[in-house]
Amino acid sequence: MVFGAVEAGGTKFVVAIGDETGKIIKRETYPTTEPGETMKYVEQFFKQYEDELEAIGVGSFGPIDVRKSSPTYGYITSTPKLAWRNYDIVGALKNAFYVPIGFTTDVNAAALGEVTLGAAEGLSSCMYITIGTGIGAGAVVNGKMLEGYSHPEMGHIMVRRHKHDRYTGNCPYHDDCLEGLAAGGAIEKRWGKKAVELADNEEVWNLEAHYIAQALMNYSLILSPERIVIGGGVMKQRQVFPLVRQKLKTLIAGYIQLPDLEEYIVPPKLEDDAGITGCILLAVQTKQEN
Repeated sequence: MVFGAVEAGGTKFVVAIGDETGKIIKRETYPTTEPGETMKYVEQFFKQYEDELEAIGVGSFGPIDVRKSSPTYGYITSTPKLAWRNYDIVGALKNAFYVPIGFTTDVNAAALGEVTLGAAEGLSSCMYITIGTGIGAGAVVNGKMLEGYSHPEMGHIMVRRHKHDRYTGNCPYHDDCLEGLAAGGAIEKRWGKKAVELADNEEVWNLEAHYIAQALMNYSLILSPERIVIGGGVMKQRQVFPLVRQKLKTLIAGYIQLPDLEEYIVPPKLEDDAGITGCILLAVQTKQEN
């Protein structure tokens, strides 16, 4: 008895099978090209386990339609990746495999992975934020992934621009949103180098922490997560964590009593496996619900 997982990213698809505990048994990675090509590889991978496959969990880049009552439930919708726009990814998998399929965002899946087996294990709520090429965030509250009329788009909250920041922003929709000012693409365009090449530049990371801390203040006041896990390529620069913690403390200004910040704001314990592990766990949940 195995459970399938698809972490559908804008650059690559990770597929895996795992057991009911979330343990990865086998995984493969394919480039995200166009649906016909990429999904062919996904289906070929799962065909090897068709007789044992109990369910599949999908965590996808977005925006996606997560409303089960919607005619476009299971679709990747208004993505800037034009080949995938309005693509029925859940429908494609249902046509190939007669098993229950769970569907959420890649960051919601990562939050589920971290709260179950990772840095927030044993807690009932957490947030997972990825800061890489873009910024996305998911949340688990009382053991359930946060969804409403849609899924969270917390990378696009508005933040106050630093008084010395003259960069116009990298988001095509908003001038002063978190993603537009603090994602990897914004760092590269503002400073002329990738984040990894700027590791020793204190000015870069103080500015980055200025924006991240504002976002964490908003998330903390609204959602009160028991832990905030921050991953993604930019956050592999671990020197930014203490800066974010200090700036968040200053912003909160004693208004509420946050948990110990060393334990409250942490990197992912599952590292790059957070998303695919969460997809396996989503498949297990989906089987239990069907």
